[in-house]
Amino acid sequence: MMKKQSNILLILFFAAIFLQTACREKVTYPETPIIEFLSFYKIENDLGIDQKGILAFSFTDGDGDIGLAESDTLPPYNIESEYYYNLHITYYRKHNGIFLADSLPMTNNGRIMVITPEGKNKAIKGDINVELFINNPKPPSPFDTICFDVFIIDRALNKSNTIRTPEIIVKKQ
Repeated sequence: MMKKQSNILLILFFAAIFLQTACREKVTYPETPIIEFLSFYKIENDLGIDQKGILAFSFTDGDGDIGLAESDTLPPYNIESEYYYNLHITYYRKHNGIFLADSLPMTNNGRIMVITPEGKNKAIKGDINVELFINNPKPPSPFDTICFDVFIIDRALNKSNTIRTPEIIVKKQ
């Protein structure tokens, strides 16, 4: 009798697990990535000057083709191509109340690594944190208010929406 009850409980347990996983809705997102701003944190150096910041944003992608492998260097991902970087970040400084694109001595663009999920459903959602240089040292700029525009490109060359950070006041000295 005990053995029969144990078998029934075991069958009910597996049936409950099956029903729970079978009833889950498949998550779907558009195949073009969508990003949303989450936060921005400044990082000071030892002298109290803002040098870097951490930009956090979320993303969704319906087919999960976010990211490039180190070996992805042939066209269209070659270094001369606009698709070499799949994370594009534009630095702006505020001049007389207007944000103007400004170049830095180094790029803030980057390559997000491949993060395609395993399994049948490739839809993906997550957060990305990026360390950015925020203080333009060459030439020294008297302007202390900046912001960034950000977008990503998936392996199918679908470009996400562009997000803009809020205004960031940079402590220069």
